[in-house]
Amino acid sequence: MGLFRRNASKSEADGPQVAADEPTPETASGDAVESAATDGGAPAKRGPYDAADVRTIGPRVDLGAIWLPVMPGLGLRMEIDKKTQKVTGVSATLGGSGLQVQAFAAPRTWGIWDEVRAELATSVTSQGGTVDDVPGPFGRELIARIPAKLPDGSPGVRPVRFIGVDGPRWFLRGVLTGQAAVDTEAAKALESVFGNVVVVRDDNPRPPRDLLALTMPNQGGPAAPPAGATPVTPGFDPLTRGPEITEIR
Repeated sequence: MGLFRRNASKSEADGPQVAADEPTPETASGDAVESAATDGGAPAKRGPYDAADVRTIGPRVDLGAIWLPVMPGLGLRMEIDKKTQKVTGVSATLGGSGLQVQAFAAPRTWGIWDEVRAELATSVTSQGGTVDDVPGPFGRELIARIPAKLPDGSPGVRPVRFIGVDGPRWFLRGVLTGQAAVDTEAAKALESVFGNVVVVRDDNPRPPRDLLALTMPNQGGPAAPPAGATPVTPGFDPLTRGPEITEIR
């Protein structure tokens, strides 16, 4: 789907700040991934955060444009573009739930989540699915039910939650699947991960919806696939599960 094509009718200027006075979300263990009182703590507003708003990386893994929180039992899978060998997304798994995260460039003066949400809703319904636009912990989100085949081959429905946050010159999108898409309690841990992401937006001019570059963990430059991995074309379509390249814990 062309969900991230440039809207040429608008121009960039200063972007909205992601702000909320709510406390940092809690992890599955009941402890905040990070708080303003700790070294490397995030500000006491609702994340995700901009790199300018945090003091240190804290308990996160450096993936280039995204610093992703880590917690016991969390598995990370990196998605790699077959042609460019660049990392295009990261999926976090915990128990029976998954969270795909991608960061994109955005205009300075307005957010793009409203537009993207409308496009996602249109795509889901065109596939015969249903979608509800509802309030959530990060603002408006989509609860989608997408036609899918069950393991036995019979027709079924796959639930998906689309969440998004507009930041200063960036947009962060999350796709929750599995139990987290249907169970409020099961979603809390991965919502905490998403809410404590730090987005590192470089100073290079980029068109709106341009994917921000990620790197493999502990790498400072362009990502290369792990030894023995077979690169595959990344799943830019959020309605399908992305390729699983490597996993770290």
